[in-house]
Amino acid sequence: MPPVQLALSGVYTPIITPFDASGRVAFDKLGFNLEKWNQTGLRGYIVLGSNGEGIHCSDQEKVQIFGVARQAIPRDRLMIAGTGAGSTALTVELTRQAAAAGADAALVLHPSYYRAQMTPPVLANHYRVIADASPIPIIIYNLPPTTGIDLPADLLVELSQHPNIIGVKDTSGNIANMGETIRRAQPTFQVLAGSANFFYPSLAMGVQGGILALGNVAPAESVALYDLFAAGELDQGRELHLRMLPVNQAVTGRMGISGLKAAMDMLGFYGGPPRLPLMPLAEDRRRELRSILESARLIG
Repeated sequence: MPPVQLALSGVYTPIITPFDASGRVAFDKLGFNLEKWNQTGLRGYIVLGSNGEGIHCSDQEKVQIFGVARQAIPRDRLMIAGTGAGSTALTVELTRQAAAAGADAALVLHPSYYRAQMTPPVLANHYRVIADASPIPIIIYNLPPTTGIDLPADLLVELSQHPNIIGVKDTSGNIANMGETIRRAQPTFQVLAGSANFFYPSLAMGVQGGILALGNVAPAESVALYDLFAAGELDQGRELHLRMLPVNQAVTGRMGISGLKAAMDMLGFYGGPPRLPLMPLAEDRRRELRSILESARLIG
């Protein structure tokens, strides 16, 4: 088996981007949160992924965020930069800038505005051009709830042959597609579960790790899911998985980034407001969220 270019095993969290009350990036709070997360067993961080509101940030802000985050992330933790943009050329440029800022790899969400034209050959070419030009490894981002496209296993298997495409973050929950990818892709191609909703069950299928929004608010518990499975403590892992499910469903699907940031505020991190047009969580939803966190034994 050829050597793995960059081992991705473990648990990562797609960190939020903190903003102040005026909507400016709160760089000091970014460092504050990372200092707290660094005290846990997280393997690394996705900077400006979906939960990082990268879509709401200018290119200048993105480069600044990459630089500040890298300064706060120890070298024994991976920094994976979200660099997907609306065109191949823009993605290449941002990926190069992320690499210059110290990113270890890039997580690339493909374009989807012209969705009908984003066929497998078009997407294959898109990723190959980026991977050819990138000075750091590329991780494909499969996000059908946002893009409306669930990347098929055939495409992922084809792209797994590129030496600079090292894996995929799959948020689809399409277990059959994930299994086909694991079964048929190159041995060095690493599949990462993109949600705590199915991370623990997917470990039995062979995913190498997880990129979990849950890790923003429950980093120790997210890492424990991985560790318990690895140790064969399946009953404890199942109990923890089921206990964390309502939290994950609240701060990803039902309440979104507004809920995730509100939960962070409740748990001693800095969440702060989302950037407009997103709105802070309403007070009745905050009460509901606090109850969920209490039931999960994340707060007393």
